[in-house]
Amino acid sequence: MSTGTEQVTLPELRLVAATHRIPQGTQFYGLYARELLRTFRNPWVLVITVVQPFMWLAFFGSSFSAAPSSLVFGLFGTTSYIAFLLPGVLSTSMLSVGMFGSMSTIQDKRFGYMKRILLTPTGKSTVFLAKALGSATRGLVQIPVMIVAALAFGVHFSGDPLMWAGWVLGLVLLGLGFSAMFLAVTASSTDWQTPGVISNFITMPLMFASTALFPSANFPVWMRTISEFNPVTYSALFGRGIILSGNADWLYLGYLGIFAAIMVALGTLVAARYLRVE
Repeated sequence: MSTGTEQVTLPELRLVAATHRIPQGTQFYGLYARELLRTFRNPWVLVITVVQPFMWLAFFGSSFSAAPSSLVFGLFGTTSYIAFLLPGVLSTSMLSVGMFGSMSTIQDKRFGYMKRILLTPTGKSTVFLAKALGSATRGLVQIPVMIVAALAFGVHFSGDPLMWAGWVLGLVLLGLGFSAMFLAVTASSTDWQTPGVISNFITMPLMFASTALFPSANFPVWMRTISEFNPVTYSALFGRGIILSGNADWLYLGYLGIFAAIMVALGTLVAARYLRVE
C-alpha cells in the first residue's frame, strides 16, 4: 500500500543542488562591503595606507630638491622630481595592498569565518573576487591624499578629466591584478608570516625594476628587460604622461587590463582548487 510519499536519495539531492545554482550577487556585495568596513573601522590600517606613500613622496621626492634644474630635467624630463615620482609612488603602493587582502584571508581562516562562509552556498570564486576587489579599492584611499600632498609641494598637473579617470582605472586594475596574485599565492596558507615574506620578495624587485622611481634609460639590460614586462612600469608611465604633458597613452591602460584579467583568471582557478574549509 502506497502512502504517496516519495523518498529522495542523496545523489538526487546533489543533482537538485547542482541544477539550482544560487545567484552570487548578494553574497559578493556582502563580502565586498565587509572588506571595506573592516578597512575604515581600523584607523591604523588607514594611517599606514596613507602615510607610507606620503613619506616616499616627502623624503625620497625631496632628495633632488637641491640639485640644479638642468640636471633634474636631463634625468627626469621635468624640473620637479616629485611630479615625476608621484605616479610611480601610487603605482608601487598598489603592490602592497594585495598583502592586506591575503592577510585578511588568513585571519578569516584562523578565526573560523572562512569555514562558516564556505559552508554556505557562497562560491569560492565569489569569496576570492570580493577579497581582491576589496584590496584594490583600499588602495584608492591614497590617491586624493597624494594629490593634495603633491599640490602642497608645488606640483602642477595637466590632463583632462577623462585622462584622470583612465589613470584611476589603471591603478584599480594594477591593484586588482596584484591582489589576485597575492591571494592566489597564499590561498592554501594559514601562516601570518607568509603574506609579509611574499610581499617583500615580490615588491622590491618589481619596484626598482620599473620606471616608478627612475627612467629605464640607464638600467642594465637585464633590468630593462624586466621593466618592459613589469605592469608597474606601464602604470607609472600612463600616469606620468598625464601629469607632465597632458598626454595619455591608452595602450598602457590596455596592458594593465590584460594583466588584471590574467591574474584574476588564474587566481580564481587557484582559489577553486586550494581555498577550502580548514
